[in-house]
Amino acid sequence: MGDSSPTAEARVTVSENASQFLLVEEAAKGDEHQVWIVAWKRGGPASTLPQGVTLEKKLLWEQAEPILDVAFPPAGMLVLSPSSITLYTRNGTQWEAQRSIPISTPRPWPADLRGHLRLKGSGFQALLPGLQCDGATEPALSADCHPSDGAWVLESGSRSLLLADFTSTRNYFGGRVTTQSGQHKSVPAFFAAASVESQGRTWWLLTTVDGRVQMFDATLDAAGTLAVQWGSDIAGTDTHCGTGSQVLATRPGDHSQGDAIQAFTMVDRTLQPLTDSADFPGPVTALWTSGGSSATAVVHDLRTEKYAAYAVTVVCAN
Repeated sequence: MGDSSPTAEARVTVSENASQFLLVEEAAKGDEHQVWIVAWKRGGPASTLPQGVTLEKKLLWEQAEPILDVAFPPAGMLVLSPSSITLYTRNGTQWEAQRSIPISTPRPWPADLRGHLRLKGSGFQALLPGLQCDGATEPALSADCHPSDGAWVLESGSRSLLLADFTSTRNYFGGRVTTQSGQHKSVPAFFAAASVESQGRTWWLLTTVDGRVQMFDATLDAAGTLAVQWGSDIAGTDTHCGTGSQVLATRPGDHSQGDAIQAFTMVDRTLQPLTDSADFPGPVTALWTSGGSSATAVVHDLRTEKYAAYAVTVVCAN
């Protein structure tokens, strides 16, 4: 005798829109009718980033006193500390101090002191809150330090620079800037700036004091806020690993267990990670572009309580 029960029928429909896929299954058996609906977000476009790009770190120098910046003129290595500028020269594999110039400040340093070294051949400029030192490393280390509230020169690789007024009683830039073409602009107060090239255009990225990363075009006109979670220190490089130049950024949040730096690149006005993170045994207290494909990172090593300067370099795939 045959089966007289109703035949079950099912129909599956898949649809999509700009943000998600939708799957609808309809099942009918006699007078019974059921519908199931499942939705899921669309994936992003397949990555076109170059493979094998790495971020290398190399220890340059460490000491007990805080390090503000390190630079390498032809004569050797300059180390900027809160109390002095010191020139070191190589003796075999070791660095030896040749001369140190004390720094005296007209007023107490602010909390979270920042300072920057800028090389000009055998000469240099040391920028500190309310103080500027102009010096030379040859034939011997010399420097003339004087009170100054002049703008700091912020370099991003060797291709871009920005003049920015530093707030001498704090640890950030107040928002008055001058572009490379000489235009005066006002932007939100920020901790650090870096430029990045993408699809033939140059963009400036600022880590603002309200915790955001804001993007500006080459003339420093606002171009939006970026959806990235970065710390306050960033630096640009000259490296081009296939999609444009790169920017290095620190990790946000609590650094009691260490910090990290990662390289990012811009694709269609969106920042994407390009390398794994380079981890450090403490907070990154400074990150400055040092020319070429490298930046100088200063870390407060929580294991030794010393300050260490590293060269952080983007290395493209072979």
